[in-house]
Amino acid sequence: MFDAAKIRKVGCKKHPGPKFCRPVPSARTAARGLEQNLRSEGFVRKTRYHLDLVFANLLFGANFSFYVSLTRNYLDFQQIFMLQVLSAALFFIPFALFSRRSWRITRHDVVRIVPVSLLVVYGWMYLLLWGSSYTTPIDASVIATLGPVFTLIADHLIHPHRYLRVRQAGIVCALVGAAILLLRQGPLLVHGSEAFGNALVLAAVVAIAVNTVVIREPLQRRGTLVVMGWYYIIGLTVTAPFFWHYIAHVPFLRLPPAALGELAYILVFGTVLPMYLLYRGTEHLTSVHTALYRYIQPLIAGALAVARGQARFDAANLTALGFIFAGIVLVVVGYEFFERREHPLPRIRRPG
Repeated sequence: MFDAAKIRKVGCKKHPGPKFCRPVPSARTAARGLEQNLRSEGFVRKTRYHLDLVFANLLFGANFSFYVSLTRNYLDFQQIFMLQVLSAALFFIPFALFSRRSWRITRHDVVRIVPVSLLVVYGWMYLLLWGSSYTTPIDASVIATLGPVFTLIADHLIHPHRYLRVRQAGIVCALVGAAILLLRQGPLLVHGSEAFGNALVLAAVVAIAVNTVVIREPLQRRGTLVVMGWYYIIGLTVTAPFFWHYIAHVPFLRLPPAALGELAYILVFGTVLPMYLLYRGTEHLTSVHTALYRYIQPLIAGALAVARGQARFDAANLTALGFIFAGIVLVVVGYEFFERREHPLPRIRRPG
């Protein structure tokens, strides 16, 4: 608590004593200014982590266009998947093996890390590539923005608590947007159809949403690089038996330079770097913040898809994006209201 009466008695060097050289703001004005200062200071301290999430989603957004280009013209999605796991493993595993934090992992951490590793490797990376090989970059990136909704649902299922009606309305709104993309070609999902690809991308979004909620505590205790190193130790162990089967027949030397450039982007700037930035941001920000920045992805994916002639925006895309955007806005409004109510800032006590 801050006492406004004490603040009023402070003088300046030139005129010491209870009088001020300039007018003293009222207690209400001082309280409002203090609240703004505390909020701005909190944001400034975490600016680098907000930027991590911004750049991670910028890089992820470009992936969708390159996924579609490679899987339709040069490589199977399983081959890209195996190379993604290998590149991430080569970068992150040394941090897990040679870090002191790594050997302090408890049984409780292992119980969380093992299933989450499978969620990341097969639930997110594999399903996202599989779905992207059937759908368009625009549809895939629009569905990816459902992250906040499924993060909220996963958070409620794992840590049950009461939600405001505005957040519930946001969830319903966003799910309507997803249904538009899934069912616009009919109620049945035919294998190999665009709707089937959208369903796979949706499953990948659910997997990464659950991962975002479950892994935040181990990330804060052990650090981003250590946890991600163990992700890919487990991921590489699971995928190693199938690696040579898919990679042995890849004609790397026969791929055109453009395809090699797209593959290099996916492996380095579309997998290793954004994964590190994403989890470093997740370590210091809330899981809802992590999910909200995914709205950057359809902007980048849509711009690249249109520029490269891979897809174009239609009524279904725009309608679904409108519903999902409205849903996310309601979720954010509910989240901000909840934070202000549950974690109020200190108030200034009025004099007398």
